[in-house]
Amino acid sequence: MKTRFQSLLYLVTDRQLAKKPVEVVVEEAIKGGADCVQLREKNIDTKEFVEIAQMIKYITDRYNVPLIINDRIDVALAVHAYGVHLGQDDMPLTTARKIVPHAMVIGISVSTVNEAIEAEKDGADYIGAGSVFPTSTKDDISGIIGLEGIQEIKKAVSIPVIAIGGIQIHNAEQVIQHGADGIAVVSAIVSSDNPYEAAKTLKTIICEAKSCY
Repeated sequence: MKTRFQSLLYLVTDRQLAKKPVEVVVEEAIKGGADCVQLREKNIDTKEFVEIAQMIKYITDRYNVPLIINDRIDVALAVHAYGVHLGQDDMPLTTARKIVPHAMVIGISVSTVNEAIEAEKDGADYIGAGSVFPTSTKDDISGIIGLEGIQEIKKAVSIPVIAIGGIQIHNAEQVIQHGADGIAVVSAIVSSDNPYEAAKTLKTIICEAKSCY
């Protein structure tokens, strides 16, 4: 089993939902317990994306937290990010592997057992499985997989399964109990008035569910 990527609380940014500047949200979340940050920007030009990524990487490097870039391999390479996260409609994983350094982690979004098995076979380091619950933070959700979906995907692969989609404080424990290695959250932290406290609460829930203290 690959173990070079592990995360319990994986923050995915969204500046449109944030009540504070993205750099503030990221730093507060890390202080609260987020152990991986994915920078997701859908509607900005490359120059701005790189500038934001450089700013966020400065923060994640200070705390020794991995920075993952969503979709954009070029941006990930430009800022020497820890990894890149690709969706089903992005560049194929096998092609991406020919471009990125061997050390760069690649995560893949999946919503079915077959997609998860294929991702592992093609060399993914982890999968983002969802959407577990209904969510308004993504436009390309093919369906809600539910807690049972997480359970089935976890049984089918040996790489880490990070659950995503509609995960909040009130349902995070269930997600872990159904087999997720970690959870990825957007609004639960980004839209909070206090990202530090939100992250701290979520991390506590995860650790109690996994008995990792």
